[in-house]
Amino acid sequence: MAEQGAAEMAAPVSETCYADGWSESLRCYRIPVGTDSANADDLVKLSVLVAPAVNGGQHEPLYLLAGGPGQAASDLVRLLNPLRKLNRGRDIVMVDRRGGGRSDAFDCGFGAEIPNNIELMTAQLAACYINAGERPLTINSRQTVEDLESVRRALGHERISLWGGSWGTRTALLYQQWYPDALQSLVLDGVAPIDTKVFLAASAAESALQELEQACSEDPVCAGFVNWRSQLDNLLANWSHAQASNFPDPFTGRPAEEPVETWMLAGAVRTALYDPAAAAQLPYAVSEASRGNYAPLSGILGLFADMEGAMSLGLTYSVACAEEMNRIDAADIDRDADDTFIGDMFIRIFVEGCKVWPVPPRPYDAPEPRDHPVLLISGSADPITPPKYANEQLAYLPNQQHLIVRGGGHINSPRGCVPDLILQFLDQPDATLDDGCIADIRRPPFAAGAFGPALMPEQAIPEADSLLAQEHSAGGAGENPEKLEQRAIPTEEVAGGDQP
Repeated sequence: MAEQGAAEMAAPVSETCYADGWSESLRCYRIPVGTDSANADDLVKLSVLVAPAVNGGQHEPLYLLAGGPGQAASDLVRLLNPLRKLNRGRDIVMVDRRGGGRSDAFDCGFGAEIPNNIELMTAQLAACYINAGERPLTINSRQTVEDLESVRRALGHERISLWGGSWGTRTALLYQQWYPDALQSLVLDGVAPIDTKVFLAASAAESALQELEQACSEDPVCAGFVNWRSQLDNLLANWSHAQASNFPDPFTGRPAEEPVETWMLAGAVRTALYDPAAAAQLPYAVSEASRGNYAPLSGILGLFADMEGAMSLGLTYSVACAEEMNRIDAADIDRDADDTFIGDMFIRIFVEGCKVWPVPPRPYDAPEPRDHPVLLISGSADPITPPKYANEQLAYLPNQQHLIVRGGGHINSPRGCVPDLILQFLDQPDATLDDGCIADIRRPPFAAGAFGPALMPEQAIPEADSLLAQEHSAGGAGENPEKLEQRAIPTEEVAGGDQP
C-alpha cells in the first residue's frame, strides 16, 4: 500500500541550487513527511539536496547520512569532492533529518557558540525544553528512518545504498533492520553499532592518544617533545582559574570572554584526535602550553569552533538521552573514565543535560541477521568509534569487508585510495576488495614549531653539483661559493624548527 500511495503522489518539484564546498549545481527539494503536531495539515518539509549523476544515473543512488546526532546531511556537501568519480554513475542524496540543518533546525538558540560553563549550558537547555512543547518527545531515530523511507519513495528510487558517518552509521543500521527490501548495500565509516554504548568514549579517546604518543616517539622531530604526554596530564590536573581566565581567544589572541574551563581544554584535545592533521599539532602545542605559551593550544581549539554550531542540540539531546544515555549508568561511566586523560568530562555534558531534558527511553530491539553487502571503514586511532566496535558488534552481518586506516582518526572516506575502494565496492559489492593501497595512507607530519612541520633540506642534484664544481675549478662565471655557503642551512637547524 505504501508503494502504491507513493506512486499516486505528485512527483516532487526541485529547483537548481548551490552549496558551499561544491562547485556544481544541485537539485533541491522540500519534501513533506508528516507532522509534529496535532494538526494533520501541519506537514514538516524536509530539505533534500541531490547531486545528480553526471552520466544519467545507471546505478542506484547513494544517500549520505550525517552524524551527531544533530549534524545536517547538507553539511556533508564537501564529501562530494572525493566522491566525484562515484557521482558519475549515481545520484548522491543528502536528507537533512527533521530538526537538523535546513529541516527546521532544533538548535535551542545555541547558534555557533556554546557556553564554556556546563551550568550555563544546562540552564539554556532547560529553558529550551520547557518552551518547546511536545517537540523534544517526537524526535527519534525511528522517525528519522521513516522520513528517509518517505523521501526514497517520493523520489521514485527503487533501491538505495547508504553511506553513514559516525552516528549516521547507527541510522543506516536501523534502516537496514526496518526496510531491508529497499536497501542495496551499506558503507559505514566510523561505526556506531546498534548494541554499542558509543557515548562511553573516554577509553577510546585514551587509546587514540596513546597511539599518537607512540607515533610521536617514532618520529625524529616529534620525539624531541619528550614529556608532552605527562605535561598534558599535569596541565589538566592543575588547570587554575587564572589560566582559564587568561587563555587566549583563538581568533583575537586576547583573553577569552569566558574562562576556558578544564572540560573545554580536555574536549579540545579529544576533538583534535578526530583529525590526524590536528592531532599532529598536539605534542608541540602541549609542550608550549607547559611553558606558559597557550597560543598553539588555543589555535587547536579554534580549528573546531565551527563544529559547535554544526549540531542542532535540541535534536542531539532528544535522541541521545532517549536512545544512548538511557542505557548507560554510573558504573559504566566510572569503568570507562578510569585512568584516561578526559575522565568523565565528555559524557558529563550529556549526564547533566539529560537531567533537564526528560524524554522517555527508546530502547532498540536486538538486530536481526541481514545479508546486504557492507563495507566498514575505521581509523585505528579513532577516539570515539574504534575498529573494535565494527569487529565485535556486527557478527549478524556476514557479508562484510572492513578497511582499517592505520593512524586514521574519525571518518576516513576522503583519505587516500578510500574513495576509489568505495566506488569499487558499490559497483561490485560482492567482490573482495584489494585494499593494499590502504597501507600507503600515512599520518600527516608532526608540527615542529610555530610554522608547522619541519622543513626538509633541499636534495642535492649530483649532475648540477658536478657542473658547478667544473665551473668554479675552471674559473668560470659560476656563482660565488661564498654565496652558496650563505644559502646552505645546516640540516639539524631545519629539522628542529622552532624547537628549543
